Amino acid sequence: MDTITVTSPLLPDLEEFQGLLREIWDSKWITNNGSFHQRLEEALAEYLKVPYVSLFTNGTLPLITALQALRITGEVITTPYSFVATTHALWWNGIKPVFVDIDPATGGIDPDCIEAAITPKTTAIMPVHVYGKPCDTERIQAIADKYGLRVIYDAAHAFGVEVDGKSILNAGDMSTLSFHATKVYNTIEGGAMVMHDAKTKQRIDYLKNFGFAGETEVVAPGINSKMDEMRSAYGLLNLLQVDAAIAARRKVAVAYREALRDTEGITFFDDMPGVRHNYSYFPIFVDAEKYGMTRDELYFRMRDAGVLGRRYFYPLITEFSTYRGLPSAVPENLPHAHRMAATVICLPMHHALTQDDVERVINCIVR
Repeated sequence: MDTITVTSPLLPDLEEFQGLLREIWDSKWITNNGSFHQRLEEALAEYLKVPYVSLFTNGTLPLITALQALRITGEVITTPYSFVATTHALWWNGIKPVFVDIDPATGGIDPDCIEAAITPKTTAIMPVHVYGKPCDTERIQAIADKYGLRVIYDAAHAFGVEVDGKSILNAGDMSTLSFHATKVYNTIEGGAMVMHDAKTKQRIDYLKNFGFAGETEVVAPGINSKMDEMRSAYGLLNLLQVDAAIAARRKVAVAYREALRDTEGITFFDDMPGVRHNYSYFPIFVDAEKYGMTRDELYFRMRDAGVLGRRYFYPLITEFSTYRGLPSAVPENLPHAHRMAATVICLPMHHALTQDDVERVINCIVR
């Protein structure tokens, strides 16, 4: 019996991709802001309903670069419930992360916890749209405005997510995306930053190309994080089929919810009103007392049956050695985050799952 993987990459048609590769080969222009790079930035800005997009070679470097571009220093308030890249980007910039608890209804940073964590050293807030579920951007922005703070959103999970028809990527000062192979939309490896104005985009484009503003002029201590032409072409083709992939993911989510809703001890997130979701993940949460089995027991039972889930995000970032000693990392400060990390399993969720696959996943859980 085949193994059901937790994710599967969205792949463009190979013959179409080979045709674009021929164009690249003929042009002999394979990186450094070529035509496919420019076309993908424009196409993504239109699709995502944002003013400006700058492409990167992965999803971590736009986070690092956003902090540089906004000259963030001191302390940044963020979440422990995320992939480690969120906090690593702060660490690489010499910034101290200050962790606050999450809202159990969304998995995102709890606005009620932010104000109490602000100190004279606080310069920014870095929330995460966990599982693609939008943070409370209005409340977060109100706090930022009150204290003169910047807001950078880690939107790695939030490709195409909208609230009332408007992209959540327009919230805050900047948003960053990941186009890793595991994401709803991928360029194999890749990422992007969303910004509001042409001047900021120009600064970002300088920073991701060593700071060069011309052949002989360097205006900032930049880094090399440009996306190449091959991945840009790949991304253009994937953009044509991402809506169909999201629609297929939605069918899987509906099937999971219908089958699991009455399973005692298993809970999950429902769609949020007015939100266009991308169904990037389908986390369930296991109440061991009610379900009669711990999260880890279910996780390994699924694995033994050839169904690969993922305990995402476990452990919390605050459990890793780099961050464990920070004052804000104490478990008593983060009860909801610890509870979620201890009970979560992300079920297989991707566009290629068949009805039989979905039934196998469900049969591992419903007893």
